[in-house]
Amino acid sequence: MTETSRRGLIVINTGPGKGKTTAALGTAIRAAGNGMRVLILQFLKGSWHYGELDAIEALGKALGSEDDPSIVIRQMGRGFVKVGGAETDPEDLKLVEDAWAEAVEAIQSGDWDLVVLDEINYAIGYKMLDPDKVAEALRQKPEMVHVILTGRNAHPSLVELADTVTEMREVKHAYQKGILAQRGIEF
Repeated sequence: MTETSRRGLIVINTGPGKGKTTAALGTAIRAAGNGMRVLILQFLKGSWHYGELDAIEALGKALGSEDDPSIVIRQMGRGFVKVGGAETDPEDLKLVEDAWAEAVEAIQSGDWDLVVLDEINYAIGYKMLDPDKVAEALRQKPEMVHVILTGRNAHPSLVELADTVTEMREVKHAYQKGILAQRGIEF
């Protein structure tokens, strides 16, 4: 029989297909439904209003309270980011640095059982955030804190460190038929 233990996991949802954030949000909802406190930090999203914002806010208040929701989501960015050399806007770099500082504080605080770092892999891939800093913070996380990282092209050092890595791959997509993004499905 295999010995089992309980500990916080590092989970990565990556790959070119749809569903990375959606899978993380599903896990976040499951965790909140099991009495866990959940924080979702969206590293780049910020300019659009997504349906999950309202749903998470209502769920957090329903499971927790108005003053102390059990699940919280925060958009930390401005939305679409220009990257590459001089194109990277210093304000976007500052927002990613601020999001990372909040993420480290949240992971270390003991206030959250699960911290979702949505789109952090993009921030790393765009060279807005050092993967070594992320790996070091994950190595130092409290034993029972779970962390989920999302976004395409997860850095190899983080893949190596993670307990579970899921790669989403696109088989086909409605966009290929000229079907626009659908409210409630894509946003």
